[in-house]
Amino acid sequence: MNSEFIIAVHSLVLLAHKPDCMASSEEIAANVCTHPARVRKVLGFLRKSGYVATREGSGGGYRLIKDPTDMTLADIYREMASGSLTPSWCSGNPEMDCMVGSNMQDVMNAVFCGAEQKLEAYFAEITIGQMLSRIKERQHV
Repeated sequence: MNSEFIIAVHSLVLLAHKPDCMASSEEIAANVCTHPARVRKVLGFLRKSGYVATREGSGGGYRLIKDPTDMTLADIYREMASGSLTPSWCSGNPEMDCMVGSNMQDVMNAVFCGAEQKLEAYFAEITIGQMLSRIKERQHV
């Protein structure tokens, strides 16, 4: 899992919590506990994908433009982190003269592909709106 996905989800939930307000990258970054430049990078991508709008200048910032009940974690995962479960390196080599060594890469790729499909299916059941509801429920515990 990459950090951009975490930053994106956190930022979208925060913006869903403030539906009538603009939030600056500094405000979002303080809430996420990261640098504003990282937030601007992630939110720039979310803007291009149609999730947030921006306004520059005094009182500007970011605001959510999609209904949080229509945005699933799977949507955000596909935009920000698809393929991140697959390791960048895998043992073995298809050229090896060993049944295990020559097939391990393909077998591991299939395992990680299956895991990613299951993760996306799980994420498809959770919306940004539900994430905000879960946070609100924790306030009452």
